[in-house]
Amino acid sequence: MKETIIGRFNRDVMFSSKDLGWNTPKQLYDELNKEYFFTLDPCTTKDNPLGTIKFYTKEDDGLKKSWAKYRAFVNPEYGREYPKWVKKAYHEVKNNNCELAILLIPARTDTRIFHEYCTKGEIWFLKGRLHFSGHKNPAPFPSMIVKYEWSDNLS
Repeated sequence: MKETIIGRFNRDVMFSSKDLGWNTPKQLYDELNKEYFFTLDPCTTKDNPLGTIKFYTKEDDGLKKSWAKYRAFVNPEYGREYPKWVKKAYHEVKNNNCELAILLIPARTDTRIFHEYCTKGEIWFLKGRLHFSGHKNPAPFPSMIVKYEWSDNLS
């Protein structure tokens, strides 16, 4: 079957490595922060800290840092690296290093990372498409929030 222009556009945008950064909508972060009191943003940029007590930039490499004693908000770049952030968040919480990790990631329910890691946390599918900061149009993909909390006794 011949691929349509729209289908090709969606594929190119969703899986392209041209723009991996989808800056968190401030209103969404503020609402989550009211309830969870984040103290770490392990994957942000120098010009986009969300107001957490501690943050790591790409140069700091939050994947290699300890998240011990923090309550992390994680919105990683959405390329091929984002599964590493999901695994890191899960293991930091499971090993009782990190009290809480909330991830904002694409809702890709057909992936291995979703079935092996995301389903071990609490999942909230977001209605509609998010309007990420710095982007004129809504995201070309659905989003979800995955919550790992130490008290959940992750398996």
